[in-house]
Amino acid sequence: MMETVPKIAPYSENDSGYKNIVSGRTFDEERSLYNVKDTKVLNCTFAGAADGESVLKEGRNYLVENCSFSLRYPMWHARNFVLLNSQMDEKTRAPLWYCIDGKIYNCIIDGIKCLRESHNIEIKNCNINSPEFGWKCANVTITNSKIDAVYFLFETNNVNITNLDMTGKYSFQYMENLHIKDSKLDTKDAFWHSKNVLVENSIVKGEYLGWFSENITFVNCKIIGTQPLCYCKSLKLINCTMENTDLAFEYSEVEADVKGHIDSVKNPKSGTITADSTGEIIKEDAIMPCYGKVIIRAQSN
Repeated sequence: MMETVPKIAPYSENDSGYKNIVSGRTFDEERSLYNVKDTKVLNCTFAGAADGESVLKEGRNYLVENCSFSLRYPMWHARNFVLLNSQMDEKTRAPLWYCIDGKIYNCIIDGIKCLRESHNIEIKNCNINSPEFGWKCANVTITNSKIDAVYFLFETNNVNITNLDMTGKYSFQYMENLHIKDSKLDTKDAFWHSKNVLVENSIVKGEYLGWFSENITFVNCKIIGTQPLCYCKSLKLINCTMENTDLAFEYSEVEADVKGHIDSVKNPKSGTITADSTGEIIKEDAIMPCYGKVIIRAQSN
């Protein structure tokens, strides 16, 4: 999964993008490199007795490479930044907030509440363990990464994800414009209230998938878990499989082509669900008119 990212060229006097260099130092004071500009920060450690916050706050056009962080709020309000081959431990609470135009490559991040209200962020080849990761952001790309997060990407819009191994509850909620492909998602209550979602060639495991979503499409996916895809509008499943999916599609507007078996279907509001076989088809106790059809492919009726 973790492919090699080309290294950024070492600092030189001819590098017009970075006019300054800070290398091999340790910083622990408040705002140690505040408002750093046009600078490479190489092989530095941000930790120590002073326990200072906001060490790189308000930085502009800078590269951080091969550095380690163990202080709170290290990179707030960053603009045009690169974080490369670096580590942020569990003491780096809320490490990146209010950032714009950033690249985060080959990093290990364990700080809670990483990435908040940030825009135009690219994450590649990273291993991240951060509850409440990526809230209220926009224009985010995640590639070849492993992320463990509760409420992952809450209220974040315009996101593209490829080859993500994701674990954690309550992911992808209240999002708009999300495209996921070639990924493995082990989650619960995912995609609730989200709009304009496309998931391709992925495994999606978890209870209560996709409730109250609108315009969500699964293509060539394996869906696992109880009571999936209820109260959905404009739901589509194309060439998907379902496992342990009982009480599926309740009160949903759905067009589904499922290869194999569905454990049970309950009160689909409208549309057609086609499968090779189903367990119980429940049409009772509905609180609204439900006209959805279930077609068993072998019987063609």
